[in-house]
Formats: sequence, structure tokens, C-alpha cells
Amino acid sequence: MQSVVRNLNETFEASPRSVAEGRTKLADFAAKAGATPSQVDAVRLAASEAMTNSVLHAYRGGPGLIYVNAAVASGELWILISDDGCGLKPRADRPGLGLGLGLMSEVSDDFAIVSRATGGTEVRIRFNLVTVEDSMPDPASAGHRAESHGQRSGFSPSMSVA
Repeated sequence: MQSVVRNLNETFEASPRSVAEGRTKLADFAAKAGATPSQVDAVRLAASEAMTNSVLHAYRGGPGLIYVNAAVASGELWILISDDGCGLKPRADRPGLGLGLGLMSEVSDDFAIVSRATGGTEVRIRFNLVTVEDSMPDPASAGHRAESHGQRSGFSPSMSVA
């Protein structure tokens, strides 16, 4: 039986180089936690977007840190990506196309952005892990599975700004 690491805690410099490293570590963690190949791809995309936002927006070109935490609990993979930056504030000169938040919401089962009490921003991303049993077709419920396949959980993405 494969042993599963239940937690990942990493701190990265807020730089473009760190985005690739963080994305790789989170994808490896997700794969070891039992994520499907498409979920691992979704983790890569969501991690890239969240970490890139910290690099581009949190410190406005200055030095800073990005905190990456992941955990598996009750069949769910939780990823938290946070920074100590300036928080969620409008910027007229913001770089990027502004599509990253929508992408993270689309590829995850739940997604939220919150202001941290200590300053900065935290992106919370949740994936429902699919077990081998869940991915096997059940002849008795094949119609039901086909209807619900790919639908998000009852949670809707939320954005909370203090």
C-alpha cells in the first residue's frame, strides 16, 4: 500500500522562478494524494495563477514571500496560497488579462479569496479527490453518474474582501 503524505508546507520568494517550483511541488503532492491526471493538471493551472498573482500584484515589484500549503482531509485536497502583500486593491496599471481568477474557479470544486487578518491575501482552492471506486462505472447508477459528471459541488466560488 502506498503511503500518502498528508501535508505540504512551503515558502517561496515572490519571483517568477518560484511559480514553476511551487506548481511542480503542488502537482506532485496532488498526484501522491490520489488526484486524477486531469485534477493534477487543474492543480498546476490553479497554482500557477494564484502564485503569479502574488508575484505580480502583492508586492508591486518589491521583495516578498508566498506561502503554499496543501492538505488532504476527508477525500478533499485543500490548497492555500497566501502572501503578506498589499491585499486586494484595484489597480489601473495592473498587468495581465484578468482571467486567472475565473480559471481557478472553473478548474476547482471550490474557490475563495480572502483578506488575511495579518495583511495580504489568501487563495483557498479545494478539489474533491476521486477514488478508484468512484471512477468505476456502476451499472445501476450509470445514468445518474452521466448527469452529474463534471458538475461542481453545491458550493459556489466566493470572493470576500475586507
